[in-house]
Amino acid sequence: MVGDKLIIGVISDTHMGDRVDKIPKEVYKQFSDVDIIIHCGDLTSKSILDELNDMAEVIAVKGNMDHLELPREKVLNIENFKIGIIHGDIIYPRGDLLKMKYYSLEKDLDVLISGHTHIPLIKEIKIPELNKKILLLNPGSPTVPRFPLKTIMKIEIKNNMIKPNLIPLQIK
Repeated sequence: MVGDKLIIGVISDTHMGDRVDKIPKEVYKQFSDVDIIIHCGDLTSKSILDELNDMAEVIAVKGNMDHLELPREKVLNIENFKIGIIHGDIIYPRGDLLKMKYYSLEKDLDVLISGHTHIPLIKEIKIPELNKKILLLNPGSPTVPRFPLKTIMKIEIKNNMIKPNLIPLQIK
Protein backbone atom coordinates (compact mmCIF):
# COMPACT_ATOMS: atom_id res chain seq x y z
CA MET A 1 0.00 0.00 0.00
CA VAL A 2 1.38 3.36 -1.04
CA GLY A 3 0.35 5.90 1.60
CA ASP A 4 -3.37 5.45 2.11
CA LYS A 5 -3.89 4.06 -1.39
CA LEU A 6 -4.23 0.38 -2.33
CA ILE A 7 -3.53 -0.61 -5.92
CA ILE A 8 -4.87 -3.89 -7.30
CA GLY A 9 -3.77 -5.35 -10.61
CA VAL A 10 -6.48 -7.38 -12.36
CA ILE A 11 -5.85 -9.89 -15.13
CA SER A 12 -7.82 -12.75 -16.64
CA ASP A 13 -7.86 -15.31 -19.43
CA THR A 14 -4.10 -15.57 -19.90
CA HIS A 15 -4.32 -19.12 -21.31
CA MET A 16 -0.62 -19.80 -20.70
CA GLY A 17 0.60 -22.93 -22.39
CA ASP A 18 -2.59 -23.75 -24.27
CA ARG A 19 -2.87 -20.62 -26.44
CA VAL A 20 0.23 -18.53 -25.70
CA ASP A 21 3.74 -19.17 -24.42
CA LYS A 22 4.23 -15.98 -22.44
CA ILE A 23 2.55 -12.94 -21.00
CA PRO A 24 3.37 -9.60 -22.66
CA LYS A 25 6.23 -7.84 -20.84
CA GLU A 26 4.11 -4.71 -20.48
CA VAL A 27 1.88 -6.56 -17.97
CA TYR A 28 4.84 -6.82 -15.59
CA LYS A 29 5.71 -3.16 -16.12
CA GLN A 30 2.11 -2.06 -15.46
CA PHE A 31 1.86 -4.25 -12.35
CA SER A 32 5.20 -3.12 -10.87
CA ASP A 33 3.44 -0.84 -8.34
CA VAL A 34 0.49 -3.04 -7.32
CA ASP A 35 -0.15 -4.34 -3.81
CA ILE A 36 -2.32 -7.31 -4.87
CA ILE A 37 -2.91 -9.09 -8.16
CA ILE A 38 -6.27 -10.68 -8.91
CA HIS A 39 -6.42 -13.33 -11.64
CA CYS A 40 -9.99 -14.15 -12.72
CA GLY A 41 -9.22 -17.60 -14.11
CA ASP A 42 -8.20 -19.45 -17.22
CA LEU A 43 -4.58 -19.27 -16.18
CA THR A 44 -4.15 -22.81 -17.64
CA SER A 45 -0.62 -23.01 -16.24
CA LYS A 46 0.84 -22.69 -12.76
CA SER A 47 3.77 -20.76 -14.24
CA ILE A 48 1.72 -17.56 -14.51
CA LEU A 49 0.90 -17.79 -10.78
CA ASP A 50 4.59 -18.18 -9.99
CA GLU A 51 5.56 -15.22 -12.18
CA LEU A 52 2.88 -12.92 -10.76
CA ASN A 53 3.63 -14.03 -7.17
CA ASP A 54 7.15 -12.68 -7.65
CA MET A 55 5.56 -9.22 -7.95
CA ALA A 56 2.76 -9.22 -5.36
CA GLU A 57 0.32 -11.45 -3.51
CA VAL A 58 -1.90 -13.20 -6.06
CA ILE A 59 -5.53 -14.08 -5.50
CA ALA A 60 -6.80 -16.38 -8.25
CA VAL A 61 -9.99 -18.25 -9.05
CA LYS A 62 -10.50 -21.28 -11.26
CA GLY A 63 -11.67 -20.80 -14.83
CA ASN A 64 -13.44 -23.32 -17.05
CA MET A 65 -10.12 -24.20 -18.75
CA ASP A 66 -8.11 -24.59 -15.53
CA HIS A 67 -7.01 -27.85 -13.98
CA LEU A 68 -5.33 -26.14 -11.02
CA GLU A 69 -6.67 -26.50 -7.51
CA LEU A 70 -8.19 -23.05 -7.11
CA PRO A 71 -11.48 -21.83 -5.63
CA ARG A 72 -14.36 -21.15 -8.05
CA GLU A 73 -15.13 -17.88 -6.29
CA LYS A 74 -13.54 -15.64 -3.72
CA VAL A 75 -14.85 -12.72 -1.66
CA LEU A 76 -12.51 -10.04 -0.34
CA ASN A 77 -13.26 -7.31 2.16
CA ILE A 78 -11.01 -4.39 1.31
CA GLU A 79 -11.58 -1.07 3.05
CA ASN A 80 -15.39 -0.82 3.08
CA PHE A 81 -15.86 -2.78 -0.14
CA LYS A 82 -17.05 -6.36 -0.46
CA ILE A 83 -15.41 -7.58 -3.67
CA GLY A 84 -16.42 -10.82 -5.36
CA ILE A 85 -14.13 -12.60 -7.81
CA ILE A 86 -15.36 -15.24 -10.25
CA HIS A 87 -14.23 -16.49 -13.63
CA GLY A 88 -17.64 -15.79 -15.13
CA ASP A 89 -18.51 -19.17 -16.61
CA ILE A 90 -21.26 -19.50 -13.98
CA ILE A 91 -23.00 -16.52 -15.63
CA TYR A 92 -25.16 -17.59 -18.55
CA PRO A 93 -25.57 -16.21 -21.10
CA ARG A 94 -21.90 -15.26 -21.08
CA GLY A 95 -21.36 -11.76 -19.67
CA ASP A 96 -25.08 -11.13 -19.02
CA LEU A 97 -25.28 -7.91 -16.99
CA LEU A 98 -28.61 -8.75 -15.38
CA LYS A 99 -27.32 -12.12 -14.16
CA MET A 100 -24.16 -10.46 -12.81
CA LYS A 101 -26.31 -7.89 -11.02
CA TYR A 102 -28.41 -10.63 -9.37
CA TYR A 103 -25.32 -12.66 -8.47
CA SER A 104 -23.86 -9.56 -6.83
CA LEU A 105 -27.09 -8.88 -4.93
CA GLU A 106 -27.29 -12.49 -3.69
CA LYS A 107 -23.72 -12.25 -2.38
CA ASP A 108 -24.21 -8.66 -1.11
CA LEU A 109 -21.24 -7.48 -3.19
CA ASP A 110 -20.21 -3.91 -3.91
CA VAL A 111 -17.91 -5.02 -6.72
CA LEU A 112 -17.92 -8.11 -8.94
CA ILE A 113 -14.75 -8.85 -10.89
CA SER A 114 -14.99 -11.53 -13.55
CA GLY A 115 -13.36 -12.76 -16.73
CA HIS A 116 -14.42 -15.44 -19.23
CA THR A 117 -15.75 -13.12 -21.96
CA HIS A 118 -12.26 -11.81 -22.90
CA ILE A 119 -14.03 -8.45 -23.29
CA PRO A 120 -13.23 -5.58 -20.89
CA LEU A 121 -16.01 -4.05 -18.83
CA ILE A 122 -16.40 -1.21 -16.35
CA LYS A 123 -20.09 -0.81 -15.55
CA GLU A 124 -21.79 0.72 -12.54
CA ILE A 125 -25.28 -0.61 -11.88
CA LYS A 126 -27.50 1.63 -9.75
CA ILE A 127 -30.31 0.07 -7.73
CA PRO A 128 -32.22 3.07 -6.32
CA GLU A 129 -34.83 1.01 -4.46
CA LEU A 130 -32.01 -0.51 -2.38
CA ASN A 131 -29.92 2.68 -2.30
CA LYS A 132 -27.07 0.56 -3.69
CA LYS A 133 -24.53 0.63 -6.48
CA ILE A 134 -22.70 -2.41 -7.85
CA LEU A 135 -19.54 -2.08 -9.88
CA LEU A 136 -19.06 -4.81 -12.52
CA LEU A 137 -15.49 -5.21 -13.78
CA ASN A 138 -13.78 -7.40 -16.36
CA PRO A 139 -10.13 -6.80 -17.33
CA GLY A 140 -10.46 -8.46 -20.75
CA SER A 141 -7.45 -10.54 -21.80
CA PRO A 142 -3.79 -9.59 -22.27
CA THR A 143 -3.21 -12.50 -24.64
CA VAL A 144 -6.36 -13.68 -26.48
CA PRO A 145 -8.90 -10.84 -26.56
CA ARG A 146 -12.33 -10.89 -28.15
CA PHE A 147 -11.97 -7.13 -28.41
CA PRO A 148 -9.61 -5.22 -30.69
CA LEU A 149 -7.16 -4.59 -27.81
CA LYS A 150 -5.27 -6.74 -25.34
CA THR A 151 -6.10 -5.35 -21.89
CA ILE A 152 -5.55 -5.57 -18.15
CA MET A 153 -6.94 -3.43 -15.34
CA LYS A 154 -5.79 -1.59 -12.25
CA ILE A 155 -8.06 -0.62 -9.39
CA GLU A 156 -7.16 2.13 -6.96
CA ILE A 157 -8.87 2.18 -3.58
CA LYS A 158 -8.43 5.37 -1.60
CA ASN A 159 -10.56 7.43 0.80
CA ASN A 160 -13.48 4.99 0.57
CA MET A 161 -13.56 5.36 -3.22
CA ILE A 162 -12.81 2.75 -5.85
CA LYS A 163 -11.42 3.76 -9.22
CA PRO A 164 -10.95 1.13 -11.95
CA ASN A 165 -8.70 1.88 -14.91
CA LEU A 166 -8.64 -0.23 -18.06
CA ILE A 167 -5.14 -0.48 -19.54
CA PRO A 168 -4.75 -1.26 -23.23
CA LEU A 169 -1.40 -2.95 -23.81
CA GLN A 170 0.97 -1.50 -26.36
CA ILE A 171 2.24 -4.75 -27.85
CA LYS A 172 5.30 -4.34 -30.05
